[in-house]
Amino acid sequence: METNITEKETQTTQQPIQQAAAQQPIQTVPQQPMQPAAAPGTGTVFCKFCGSQIAAEAVICTHCGRQVEQLQSAQAVQPQVIINNSNSNVNTNTVYVPMGKPKNKWVALILCFFFGVFGIHRFYEGKIGTGIIWFFTLGLFGIGAFIDFIRILFKPNPYYV
Repeated sequence: METNITEKETQTTQQPIQQAAAQQPIQTVPQQPMQPAAAPGTGTVFCKFCGSQIAAEAVICTHCGRQVEQLQSAQAVQPQVIINNSNSNVNTNTVYVPMGKPKNKWVALILCFFFGVFGIHRFYEGKIGTGIIWFFTLGLFGIGAFIDFIRILFKPNPYYV
């Protein structure tokens, strides 16, 4: 024999249950953190995070990797450090460092470009000895004049000799 329950019958039976549930407040039980419980006589405890059994001396669970106990060094009292920064140093340097004679980069570059094989740019910089060598060897056969052109090109303006 088949019993057919109509929609109306199910609604009428569910209404008193829903009304009773709505009238009663939901009670929540405060959860307390689980402490590791020692297993009887085995020297092991249970992890409070995953529940697996670990050694009683363990600080970190071998299964879930979480810390189950405080580290002993974290409980040590830290020494009180007093920092007293009173910097009263005054710079009293009175040494004079001559920087040399300032020379214009562009004047030396133009002299090197047009008269580099004769060493005129070397005379302008005050390097008389190498200016004479450049004059008699035609700028070390042109190689020295080319190197000087590149060297002067990358110097700051003004540069000091």
